[in-house]
Amino acid sequence: MLDRLDTTLRVHGGVRLEGSVATHGAKNAALPIMAAALLARGVVRLRRVPRITDVSVMWSLLEALGARLAFDGDDGLLIDASNVATYRAPYALVRKLAASFDVAGALLGRFGRAEVPLPGGCILGTRATDLHEHAFRALGCTVESKHGYLIAERTGEHLVGAEIDFRMSSVGATKNALLSSVKAVGTTTIRNVAMEPEVVDLCNFLVAMGAKISGIGSDTLIVEGVTELHGVDYEIIADRIVAGTLLLCGAATRGDVTVTRCVPDHLTALLDKMRGCGVAITTGDDWIRADAATVTGGTDILTAPHPGFPTDLQPQMVSFLCTAPGTSVVEETIFNARFSYVNELARMNADVRVAMESNTATIKGGIPLSGAPVEAPDIRAGAGLVVAALAAGGQTDIIGLEYIDRGYSRLEEMLSELGAQVQRSSGVTQLVEPVALFETSAYPSVRTAS
Repeated sequence: MLDRLDTTLRVHGGVRLEGSVATHGAKNAALPIMAAALLARGVVRLRRVPRITDVSVMWSLLEALGARLAFDGDDGLLIDASNVATYRAPYALVRKLAASFDVAGALLGRFGRAEVPLPGGCILGTRATDLHEHAFRALGCTVESKHGYLIAERTGEHLVGAEIDFRMSSVGATKNALLSSVKAVGTTTIRNVAMEPEVVDLCNFLVAMGAKISGIGSDTLIVEGVTELHGVDYEIIADRIVAGTLLLCGAATRGDVTVTRCVPDHLTALLDKMRGCGVAITTGDDWIRADAATVTGGTDILTAPHPGFPTDLQPQMVSFLCTAPGTSVVEETIFNARFSYVNELARMNADVRVAMESNTATIKGGIPLSGAPVEAPDIRAGAGLVVAALAAGGQTDIIGLEYIDRGYSRLEEMLSELGAQVQRSSGVTQLVEPVALFETSAYPSVRTAS
């Protein structure tokens, strides 16, 4: 059973974080991989699946389509999509989660038709579907929007391989292009694809199921269509955003924090910027240590697609920069409404000025932060407020813990391992009813680097 305790996180700041903590599996890899399981003939076993509410929503969505799901141990998940018989996704679930739109490509690849409501989730700015539609049309589909649904349907007997050139890199469109093309007839070449580690993990998962994809990790993917994909045992990659958040929590408190079970290469842009601020960074095969005993100054940030600085770490980085001496400038290029949390930081005595015309924030750092009641407007903004609260003097109550729970599995427990004084309210909400485990068929086992 997946529970959520809500709704307030209470933080007593000013405590230096120290020690080691392990991160969990990546939310942004687990969700599209769960959607991709709709393409499998046979049972899919996923390991290192984070116990977060976004996974719960995707679970409910797959069940609504006819799939059977069950937990398998502490972080395992079994998915059997053999009984899925509908290509229409329910609005009530898709509206809660932007990643639920990933089922469009999977349903199209399975049935040749998909009817999916326009995506929801956190309000971060425009979520256009034009690049998704471009990919679907290239593969031989008609696409229309009707009554709030995007409806895509193949015009022939099969989806047909095609040349897909994206005018800009898009994680969502790349995922849907992959999911709809892996069973198309012929070869599909997808150019200017997103290169985020979570997209790479989706590619590796599809290959483990029998897909033929080359160019993985580059900006061009070549997909040779296959007729069938099989079940598989697969481990999700580490969550780089959770790892980065924990490192910034430590740095904001001038602590010495080591994050384990992560992939340092996935966080190169963040680590470079932290070094530029004077934080001592050391890494191993699957760990990162950030010793922030001395922070010398701020830095300038430009968010960008991978391998650039990740937009999902922008609020956490801004909060850290509030504690760093000097002036820093952060320009957001991915989402046009990501600075919605800045007014909450102002309640904590932060000096952050946003120029809306350039989507740029100027931070005057080194001003002591003070605890205050604040509200999280979305997942990463909530994490950013946690970073600030840990550095602030006094008590901060963060309302909207349900947002944080969408991307972080029991964040307060991970922080407590590092010595933080945090606690949440005691109410319990049950998110998924318990499901009995079912018999699984034989499938190959694949383990990725953690």
